[in-house]
Amino acid sequence: MMTLRQVEVIRAVMVTGTINGAARLLKVSAPGVSRLVKYTERSLGIRFFQRQNGRYFPTPEAQNIFEQINSVYEKVDDLSYIISNIGRGALSELRIGSVPSISQVMVPRAIERVRRRYPDLGIDINILKIEEAIDYLMLGKGECVAMSYRLDHSALEFLPLASGELFCIVPPGHELAGRKQVSAAEMTRYPLIGIDPNDPYGRIMAEIFARNKLDYNISIKARFGTTVCALVKAGLGIAVIDQFTVAHGGYPGIELLKIAEPTRFDTYIAVKRGTPLSLYAEHFIDCLRAEMRALEPGRRQVAKPAKTAIGKK
Repeated sequence: MMTLRQVEVIRAVMVTGTINGAARLLKVSAPGVSRLVKYTERSLGIRFFQRQNGRYFPTPEAQNIFEQINSVYEKVDDLSYIISNIGRGALSELRIGSVPSISQVMVPRAIERVRRRYPDLGIDINILKIEEAIDYLMLGKGECVAMSYRLDHSALEFLPLASGELFCIVPPGHELAGRKQVSAAEMTRYPLIGIDPNDPYGRIMAEIFARNKLDYNISIKARFGTTVCALVKAGLGIAVIDQFTVAHGGYPGIELLKIAEPTRFDTYIAVKRGTPLSLYAEHFIDCLRAEMRALEPGRRQVAKPAKTAIGKK
């Protein structure tokens, strides 16, 4: 039997025609190549080369062996090519979903990390409502979904992602603008923009008022947090929003106020139970978790208000 190393060395001598040429091709020493050629010939009882004028030529009895060696080497090249492609993400696609609140800022930051490691990976991102995540995973449309809420479903598994907190957002020039903190009771004095409290995401926003037994009225309802931010920016009211929607200055033109009451909530990665994740999905989850946990309460400072005019905040 010949080892792959012997195949590699014998082929290098065959291709270059000299021991020194084979050594340069393999980036090893010439004496090492010479010794391995002699050992292989001796152990197999076959003379591979005959030497003429300092060059090595295949012997007639070794011609068939060289044909097989070339075939083996082509297979090894194919294997190396496939492994290289897998390492760069080529020929593969990462399919993930996310609720809007996490997709706005956090998912792109995680994808940037994924792209650095797998530059040739195809990526398909779907923005989903919470209730759409079930079909997305159960029908195999994607591998995982970033969720702001945990569903009760026996076929789905929810992996911890990160904890977050809520902020009050106000337009520039509002009475509350410039304050560092505001209470839930104070917020109810102003027109509130929000998401329907019957919506799972909306319940996260509304819980602060329900927990403190405060009556509140949402004057304008919107389906997604980004729309809520746009309405606040337009001066139509104030709102409660999760920190991930507005992280890293992701929505300029509004000011963030810390809420006096505790507002901690948890986020998750939903996957189909019992279905193995690709290494690309696992890496995406690790990247997303790292990005979001870096913002967890106690690990960061409250984001500075975004600039609303030149030289002003």
